[in-house]
Amino acid sequence: MSSITLIGTGNMARTIGTLAVAGGNTVEVMGRDRAKADDLADALGRGTTTGEWGAVPAGDIVITALLYDGVVPVVTEYGDALAGKVIVDISNPFNAAFDGLAHSEETSIAQEAAKVAPAGASVVKAFNTILRGVLEKGRPDVFFAGDNAQAKAGVAAFIESLGLRPLDVGGLKMAHWLEGMGLITVSLAGNGVGHGDFALGVDEFTS
Repeated sequence: MSSITLIGTGNMARTIGTLAVAGGNTVEVMGRDRAKADDLADALGRGTTTGEWGAVPAGDIVITALLYDGVVPVVTEYGDALAGKVIVDISNPFNAAFDGLAHSEETSIAQEAAKVAPAGASVVKAFNTILRGVLEKGRPDVFFAGDNAQAKAGVAAFIESLGLRPLDVGGLKMAHWLEGMGLITVSLAGNGVGHGDFALGVDEFTS
């Protein structure tokens, strides 16, 4: 099993944390508001601990469960405390109209986080194509992208511990397109599907 640190105390931190402890992983919670971090750790139970904001995370895998505009600043703030860690960005940078991405260039929050991450840290994009309600109750495919094979193997093993299927889409450059998939998911929920009780996935057909 994996050792996980969740940076953030919101809904996605709670959802991933719940799945993580159920899967037998060791979980730590960090939040700017220590009281909220303590409350989430207590709610997750099963030995979940609370870490000091900005300190070296206990987890080998650090999940930034933050809004997109907070990811790069937090990675910058933590600095060398993240050296050697696998940083998992789960954010979606949607524009205000939810019809495009907030950044105009062919980049991603994960790629921008990698630029400010300390030496030895690896960034992986994952979980952003799944609506929270589906993640809570479903068994969707989890698409992920990253440049470091060892880091991706660790993230894949963590995803499997949640009862989910990891699907590697390639290098970190593909994180841009995963963010586009996140946008498509939201657009389908508001249009063609008409609800959020679904997930994008892969069906394999063999002869």
